[in-house]
Amino acid sequence: MPLDDSWIHLQFARNLAAGEGLSFQDGRLMPAATAPLWTALLSLGFLLPGAALAWAKISGVACFLGTVYATDRLAAELGLEAPARRLATVLTAATHWLVWSALSGMEVTLFAFLSLWGMVLHLRERREPGRLPMSLAVLAVATLARPEGSLLLLLAVADRCVRFDSAPPGLRLAPSLRRPGLLTGIAAAAIVVLPTWIFYRLAGDSFLPTTYAVKTSADLVPSGAYLRIVLDILFRSQPIMSLAAGAGIVRLVANLGGRRDRGLLPALWPVGLALAYSLLASPGAPPPVGNFGRYWFPILPVIVILGVLGLEEAGRRLGRPLRALAITALIVPQLWGLGTGYGHYLKTLSNVEDSDVAAARWLSDRLPPDALLAVQDIGALKYHLPNHVIDLAGIVTPEILPVLRGSGPRDPIYWEQRLVGFLGQRKPDYLIVFPRSYPRITGGTPGFEKIQSFEVEDNVTMAGDELAIFSTPWTRHRLREPPR
Repeated sequence: MPLDDSWIHLQFARNLAAGEGLSFQDGRLMPAATAPLWTALLSLGFLLPGAALAWAKISGVACFLGTVYATDRLAAELGLEAPARRLATVLTAATHWLVWSALSGMEVTLFAFLSLWGMVLHLRERREPGRLPMSLAVLAVATLARPEGSLLLLLAVADRCVRFDSAPPGLRLAPSLRRPGLLTGIAAAAIVVLPTWIFYRLAGDSFLPTTYAVKTSADLVPSGAYLRIVLDILFRSQPIMSLAAGAGIVRLVANLGGRRDRGLLPALWPVGLALAYSLLASPGAPPPVGNFGRYWFPILPVIVILGVLGLEEAGRRLGRPLRALAITALIVPQLWGLGTGYGHYLKTLSNVEDSDVAAARWLSDRLPPDALLAVQDIGALKYHLPNHVIDLAGIVTPEILPVLRGSGPRDPIYWEQRLVGFLGQRKPDYLIVFPRSYPRITGGTPGFEKIQSFEVEDNVTMAGDELAIFSTPWTRHRLREPPR
């Protein structure tokens, strides 16, 4: 797996398949799974013949193919002609980060497929109000694949509630709450999402998963730095389409109230998500974009479609030779990126194997099962070891979060002192961290002695170039000699 988070999903899925519910360890229900639908899908891999890891990758690839198909269907609903639809489909299929996601064991392609298909149904129902209202239910299911799907669901309701009509003296807003099916769709969406929100509330202290508290903080002022990071992610993945997407949004706006009116949901989605996340970005903390920007990967097909929509009219005016040259200029860089991306995928695999997985394998023959571990990355270590873990990031140990508050650059020392105090209450036998992340604790705090370290060559994935195992002042269960 190319991320430790992939192992976290598998650990939840294994416990779910074993009948322990959404628990990470000891059968304790935990509101930490941001993608409970993906967890449920992965759990089937533990009940079917073969390796669960293989089923995880097969599931990701199947959702990727669904994403490519849904891209074509959404492009068709927006009125793109067949050549333009094929271009959008090829560009999406050749996007390196979507292919990486399909093989990552993460929920990216599942969310991309569900969100795209929900938008397809939304546009059909908007055009034909008498259709069975399925779009909001599908978008509600998408929220079970990624929590930001809740924003897409709200934007879809807003897009359905407001219509633009062409009538003198111009455009006028026409509320459509009484349109057939809208209230039915809202009720269906509520039936889907409410049980999960109630579970989060009963298992924790919020209607949101614990990762929300770990990775975000609310602010009333949008973060310009975050918006620049988002643009960088989009431009690195789809440079030309990201530039042309603005023209596609303008075209959607220009069509409002006319025969080709398709609403604004495909435009509202990336813009609204960027604004929402910019309000949640914590100053001085890592921006909430996920590893390599993966929170934004499901948006890439929409960016592609908007870009093609913006370029379609200009392409129509080109002669056949120039049009073929322009299409080639769009596709070749994507294919090149897909080829070079294979090496990056292998590098991310080796980074996780050289650190978290290597540490778990080294400990498997040495570590008594009763030893308590305090770990920075919980996924691979917990998946491969029977030991109970303390999550230093707070995802499955939320009681540690007050200790970590204010742990940014302005408070480089005292939060580690608070952390040592917390560990003194829990008394872990061993500490497994990247020393760069805990310089004070690992750089000479009495009682913490390095036992073993693992170098991470060409690191692009992990929190540091070295993962180390430390004994603690409270070590009770000593390591055993491995069998020969």
